Amino acid sequence: MKRFLVPLLLAFLFVFEGLFAQLFPADIFNGDYIFVPRILIIAIFFLTIYGSLKHGIIYGFVFGLLFDMVYTEIIGIYFFLFPLSAFLFWKIMKLIQTNIVLVSLVSLICVAFLEAAVYVMNLLIHITSMDFSSFAEIRLVPTLVLNLIFVIFAAFPLKRQFEKFADALRND
Repeated sequence: MKRFLVPLLLAFLFVFEGLFAQLFPADIFNGDYIFVPRILIIAIFFLTIYGSLKHGIIYGFVFGLLFDMVYTEIIGIYFFLFPLSAFLFWKIMKLIQTNIVLVSLVSLICVAFLEAAVYVMNLLIHITSMDFSSFAEIRLVPTLVLNLIFVIFAAFPLKRQFEKFADALRND
């Protein structure tokens, strides 16, 4: 039963992201800002550092492909960027101390990387024509604030859950 808890948690977060985007009132700030929840990738980051790199990358591929199929017009952007972001997150965390504050801060930096990479890809294939300063003001900063709020509330529960997952992996 314990082995199904992590995939179920990640599946729940995947669905919750879509529901949040549908239920969050778009005109809360006169429609001037775009808030993008990235709770799934943050959970994958925590899985990567507190669980295992292998599982973080595998779930990155799986949920990246699902994310592309359900939420985007182009298959491959998130399929490529989710595991790449998880790997870069792991590499950065190997260079610095792994405490909950730094894990949370680096996860937000990696969310910023993910958002910027998606923006650049959309700019290259002419899906968007927004300049980077507008993107940063309208989408990047509000997205980071929203995800910071999530990290503040979810960091300890995610850490605990993925440490239990890692212990279960070691005991099997």
